[in-house]
Amino acid sequence: MDRPHILVTGTSRGIGAAIVDALQLQAETIGHATTEAPDRIAADLADPAAPRRLWDEAVDRLGGRVDVLVNNAGIFDPAPIGIDEESWHAAWMRALEINLVAAAALSRLAVLHWQDHGRPGRVVNVASRAAYRGDSPAYWHYAASKAGMVAMTKSIARGYAHQGILAFAICPGFTMTGMAEDYLASRGGEGLLADIPLGRVATPEEVAETVRWLALEAPASMTGAILDINGASYVR
Repeated sequence: MDRPHILVTGTSRGIGAAIVDALQLQAETIGHATTEAPDRIAADLADPAAPRRLWDEAVDRLGGRVDVLVNNAGIFDPAPIGIDEESWHAAWMRALEINLVAAAALSRLAVLHWQDHGRPGRVVNVASRAAYRGDSPAYWHYAASKAGMVAMTKSIARGYAHQGILAFAICPGFTMTGMAEDYLASRGGEGLLADIPLGRVATPEEVAETVRWLALEAPASMTGAILDINGASYVR
């Protein structure tokens, strides 16, 4: 059989780059970032028109089909309540557009693609522990966007399982990417690890392996599942 064709968003570094590495032996993969490279498509997901352009180019570069969509792209910029109202509102809109609405737009295009061709497909969404536990006062918008991604995942799973279209999400806690390292340092570094029973944050490779398994191997009856990767720092 042909190798699965997979589009992964947000692959320039960290978790996204690790996901591409984890998939490359088993799948034909195209990545995405705000800058282009031989293995990725450039698109600024803050632009509402970008998901369509990204999807169309990915389908073209993957030979006319995408079998799995991995929505990993996201931002984690603060929006403390004390900033001016215009800046606060702009930060919320940007976070929701990139973290949630762009993922929803790509998921819509994926579902329509699979329906049009009568093929099964999978969506894997990279959400966050914050979807369930919440986040700090400066990151309401981040937590809200990731909670929306979890609800979207469940809705896709319930709506299209009968067509062989499956949806899963993962909810990592702190993960040792550059972004997480900066955040840990801003919160007291090692002191924050006391809240993680495992005693360390997750690695990008651990998160990537979970995504790889959901994209390629997870049984169909798992559709709608939300998997935690947080060292038992939040147990549902």
